[in-house]
Amino acid sequence: MNKFFKLIRIILQTFFLYILVFTSSSVGLEKYYTGDKISNYFAGVISLQNNNYDDSYNFFKRLNNLEDNHYKFSKLYIETLINNSKINQAFQYSKKLEIKKKNFFQSDIVIISKFIKNNNFSKAHDYLNLTNKNNYTPLQELLSQIIFSWISVEKSKLNYDDAKQVFKLISPKYKNIKKINDVFLNCYFDTSNVNEKFLSLTNDQTTDFSRYTFFYANYLLKKDLIKKANLVLNSKLKQAPRNLLLNQLYSDINKKKQNYLKNNFDCKNISNVIAELLYITANALSSQSLYSESNFYINLSKYLNQDFFSYNTLLAENFIMIGNYEKAKKIYLLLNRFGDHYSWHSSKQIASLDIENSQTEKALRTIEASYKNLNLPNNYQTYDFAQFLKNNQKFKKSIKYYSKILQNITRSHELYPKVKDGRGIAYEQTGDWPKAEKDFLDSLEVKPNQAYVINYLAYSWIEKGVKIEKSLKMLEEANRLRSNDGYITDSLGWALYKLKRYEKAEEYLKKAVQLMPLDPIVNDHFADILWINGEKLQARYYWRHVLSLKDTEDELKNKIENKILYGPNTLN
Repeated sequence: MNKFFKLIRIILQTFFLYILVFTSSSVGLEKYYTGDKISNYFAGVISLQNNNYDDSYNFFKRLNNLEDNHYKFSKLYIETLINNSKINQAFQYSKKLEIKKKNFFQSDIVIISKFIKNNNFSKAHDYLNLTNKNNYTPLQELLSQIIFSWISVEKSKLNYDDAKQVFKLISPKYKNIKKINDVFLNCYFDTSNVNEKFLSLTNDQTTDFSRYTFFYANYLLKKDLIKKANLVLNSKLKQAPRNLLLNQLYSDINKKKQNYLKNNFDCKNISNVIAELLYITANALSSQSLYSESNFYINLSKYLNQDFFSYNTLLAENFIMIGNYEKAKKIYLLLNRFGDHYSWHSSKQIASLDIENSQTEKALRTIEASYKNLNLPNNYQTYDFAQFLKNNQKFKKSIKYYSKILQNITRSHELYPKVKDGRGIAYEQTGDWPKAEKDFLDSLEVKPNQAYVINYLAYSWIEKGVKIEKSLKMLEEANRLRSNDGYITDSLGWALYKLKRYEKAEEYLKKAVQLMPLDPIVNDHFADILWINGEKLQARYYWRHVLSLKDTEDELKNKIENKILYGPNTLN
């Protein structure tokens, strides 16, 4: 291992020398250059790029005053400190940059956050007022403007009308941010329009603002309007039954838990309001796959409102997306303590992470124990459990829970076609085709344009040698609905193969193998059509490829070995 790190160090030093000679951004670094420092710098950069924040911190902290010669280091180090939740250290470093006049947006917002958290609005106001914003991006300018406006409201003790004028300066092109900000402003001043503003936002049809039902209910609960909060939550959950934040609050209210406001937000607390605005930024960055930048803003949100534990859900999701399952798991274990809905959500995620680590039996034990611990599992939680069982080949057990749901819902319920499809697959996998076929047909009768259900049913008919013409028409419709789906494209090609329309079949099966080059069945089908169309050398190439794939089952391998020798059995 030591030899490996020595090799990496040599490579990094060589890479540095290349940059030193050929790039202008490293001018001045030669004064700082030593082997250890440069290897620490680039190891820190690589660790940060790989979202290994602990490692990047350990490398960067050894590089005192590198910001004097290399401006990029400061931004990397600030990001590392915040993503390691080292807020105080980030504040001290940001102040050091300010003194050296080497500050930038990230260091500015760290300083401002510290002032806001300490209710030192005069310092925050003066700092932002004097900050040079020439190098800010449009997003950074927007955040700076909103934060400055809120600080001005608090510092100057503005009334509502004056505060509205301050916020009018925000560009109208950021209409959703302005809507959210307007609601919080009305909540902050507790205006007579606050209920109307909340309802207008949460019922907006252009964007999903269901999250803000939580803040409305929170506002009502703090006024001891428990029944009204309950009605508001119940109404929104009919539209958004999967919303984790709303479900947990609704559950806690109905159980009369004393801690239903433990997930705390106070619209009269500027720190809390700005935390939520930074969370919006984090969520937007995450949706663009900018996970490290997203984590920067989430961690600032958590610092500004340490009592709002739900911010951790996005942080955990980001860690999953960057492959840091260990950190994600730690967060879910923390969230597991905050009620039935967070416990169930966390257990599902932990079980999925165990599946990723090839610990299927452990995952099944985790999810089953969590399901049994639910006081009164609802239909959605039962559906999740049934799906997890089915997806992990516990088909007979899953049928029991799918059937349980069907006893509790009507055909008009949104889960009905999904449950019928899931149970149909489980029946098919256990060999009970008549029941499976009935479930698939029921699912499609209620919701016709389900491409994957159409595909599963039609492909099953093709494999059984029945209703081939009908299957072909169904698969053409499925392909229209999902034109670039490998499974559906393969099924359509296979239907044409069964109908001996070999030339057209090859067109679709070739496309399927391009879409799914590592799928054994798809490659096998393509090899079959190549053989039939006289391309036997190419067919054998694809069959050998199937034998090399790790997901190829033994039964298929045996069939492939025979095909390499004798070709496909065209009678089947």
